[in-house]
Amino acid sequence: MTSLSSSLIFPSHCSTAQPLRILQIVPSISLVYGGPSQMVLGLSKGLAAHGVDVTILTTNANGDVGQAPLDVPLDRPVKQDGYQIRYFRCSPFRRYKFSIELLHWLTRHVTEFNLAHIHALFSPISTAAATVARFRHLPYILRPLGTLDPADLQKKRQLKQLYAALFERSNLAGASAVHFTSDQEAKISERFGITTNDLVIPLGVPKLADRHGSVQDLRRDLGIPIDCPIVLFMSRIDRKKGLDLVLPALKQLLEEGLQFHFMLAGSNPQDPDYENQIQVQIQRSPLSAHTTITGFASGEFKAALLQASDLFVLPSYYENFGIAVAEAMAAGVPVVISDQVHIWREIQQAEAGWVSSCEVASLKAQLRSALQTPQERQRRGANAKAHTIEHYSWDAIAQQMIQAYQQILADSQQKSL
Repeated sequence: MTSLSSSLIFPSHCSTAQPLRILQIVPSISLVYGGPSQMVLGLSKGLAAHGVDVTILTTNANGDVGQAPLDVPLDRPVKQDGYQIRYFRCSPFRRYKFSIELLHWLTRHVTEFNLAHIHALFSPISTAAATVARFRHLPYILRPLGTLDPADLQKKRQLKQLYAALFERSNLAGASAVHFTSDQEAKISERFGITTNDLVIPLGVPKLADRHGSVQDLRRDLGIPIDCPIVLFMSRIDRKKGLDLVLPALKQLLEEGLQFHFMLAGSNPQDPDYENQIQVQIQRSPLSAHTTITGFASGEFKAALLQASDLFVLPSYYENFGIAVAEAMAAGVPVVISDQVHIWREIQQAEAGWVSSCEVASLKAQLRSALQTPQERQRRGANAKAHTIEHYSWDAIAQQMIQAYQQILADSQQKSL
């Protein structure tokens, strides 16, 4: 996509200059749904810092298996970090994060905005929002969140094919652009026969404040010697994340005599049975004496975990970006990932970690190499941090996104002439 200057596009009907007005529409921003939804907050903050007027439309959904909804004000602006959020009650289909009130609000106010950035496909609220935007001639961008990955499409394949034929194919065809977070995601994604305008812009990560004291306290409290490397897995406890590769690989390295402490940080309220299965597997393994299971980590504890770790591991079977990988890199932690995490080429080129295939033997070899070379870990960790500062800062990403919005609006204005 051709870049434009950094000046903002103003609505043509305004007699005085006004900021670009952008809708960010996402089914939920609850922590339960992980980083891909949470990134909307970071993007909105970055856009607001550059003078963009941002409104997030979302629901109070907080999990799909009986959790209470988010305790937030409904249908009124909640201001934070220079932008505003409007939450709407999930109704009538709470299980699918649907809100008829959100759609009513969007229909009434759609003409007040220049563009909608819609996050998620195969989600009723996102599908309906794109349909409203299409029929009301509001330019919109779709971010699929990895749902167009052939591996993800295999889940409920027949239902998704039908859903795509009925709804998403038309929404993709009407989108001004489809936002992918890596070249690899764009390359492999299914379009159902539609030719799309692809926009490749990565996700961002916030800067971490130095918590050296907290790091020392964490090692002391857990009884981990200073010279014992900490291997961190921090992500949703999900079958696609490759824990079935991590656990046997670490167990075999332990049997070889390598010393390390494994930190398993994460949870999965959507699939508590699998989370429990992983915990039981560790408890019944020799890894048990060398593992700490922390549960979901956030805030200062999460930052301390990242900064205390010597190595981050995430050998996912498919991952359109891997926000947890970028967070580890931002903390100066080298990463061991699979070649199905779609930023693996960038990490390989930046020498910011090690890359394996989705096989135990390959992952074990890369982990062994990393654990046996502390100086190389430090070098690649420094490269990782430098790479995130240059490529994954919200400020840089917000500027790229503004240019994309400008180009879309310029193209839309040209077509209407």
